[in-house]
Amino acid sequence: MTRKKRIDTSLVHLCDPMEQRGFVNPPVYLGSTVIYRDVDELETMNQDPLRRKDPRYGRFGTPSSHTFESALAQLEGGVGTVTTNCGLSAITTSLLAFVKAGDHILVADSVYLPTKIFCLEVLADLGVYVEFYPPEIGGHIDRLIRQNTRLIFLESPGSGIYEIQDVPAICEVAKRFGVITILDNTWGTPLFFKAISHGVNVSVHAATKYIVGHADSMLGAIVCKEEQDFASVRKAAIRLGQNGSPNDIYLATRGLRTLSVRLQHHQKQATKLAQWLEQQSSVERVYYPALPEHPGYEIFIRDFKGACGLLTVVFRPCDKALMNSMINSLELFGLGHSWGGFESLVVPFDPLYKRQYLNWPHKGQALRIHVGLEDINDLIADLEHGFKYIAKP
Repeated sequence: MTRKKRIDTSLVHLCDPMEQRGFVNPPVYLGSTVIYRDVDELETMNQDPLRRKDPRYGRFGTPSSHTFESALAQLEGGVGTVTTNCGLSAITTSLLAFVKAGDHILVADSVYLPTKIFCLEVLADLGVYVEFYPPEIGGHIDRLIRQNTRLIFLESPGSGIYEIQDVPAICEVAKRFGVITILDNTWGTPLFFKAISHGVNVSVHAATKYIVGHADSMLGAIVCKEEQDFASVRKAAIRLGQNGSPNDIYLATRGLRTLSVRLQHHQKQATKLAQWLEQQSSVERVYYPALPEHPGYEIFIRDFKGACGLLTVVFRPCDKALMNSMINSLELFGLGHSWGGFESLVVPFDPLYKRQYLNWPHKGQALRIHVGLEDINDLIADLEHGFKYIAKP
């Protein structure tokens, strides 16, 4: 009898080495063509080309992808996972799996910018009615449901300043009206936010980020709660030509093994840095869900098991040239997009860009920071040096 394992143990023991000739890591299956045993098998497969088990073409899956997809579905509490070539493609594939011309969808105003652009420029052109809603709406989203509302797309915490949504309340309304819910769970990961257990139908990940964890791969993943939704998403992915590459899937499987350890350290580092930033005279506000003063903190501690390494700092107004000099002077914080790897990053951004429901009181520059795995004292020293450029006389 197999004893029930806790999450950290399950992450390490994703597969049985004895099924791989004793090797602890699963092999990478590189290939497109799969040979059939005979004509009967060929005809059987042709009758059900989208079958989940034993696919007979590389784009439909391999033993490499099955290992990762099964592990992620288990972590999320779903029935199955579909992999795609990046996080955005996971979002777009999951949306296209459920909507058609004439449908109405509700999208959180705080979603990842490329998600918003896809809704505005692609779905709208396809005849889908897209309506954005304020992320703090909670159960009052029932006022926005129409007869043709097909789905609600959530992201919690939201991009930029991490608005926390009342996911269970929104999902309860959606279930009552027969509306599909999709949530971008990249920030929380399956370890810190159990999207499906909070009522979400489809949980989407940019596995590029924390799941891979080493800034060396692009991968998306879609986890479904119900078999019928999994079938719809898998069909859409195959029809759209979406699949994760074997090497990227291998790297994601590797990343899962250390996901818990890395996330705990990212959280520890980010919390310490956020608290230090709050004490700096050049800083006006720090946005990080684990801080008690963060908007929606009560919901965060109710629903989340932890916080990742991503935060935003808003500076007091200062000359742009001085702010640029401060950013350029940093040695340990790379100036670049993405996050979730081992390295620390910064990127300036405008929180108001393409937002409809954000009351933004600040005038200074917002800077998104990903806190990596470097020594936190070295990271603080790097920022202290940079802040000299913007220090008030």
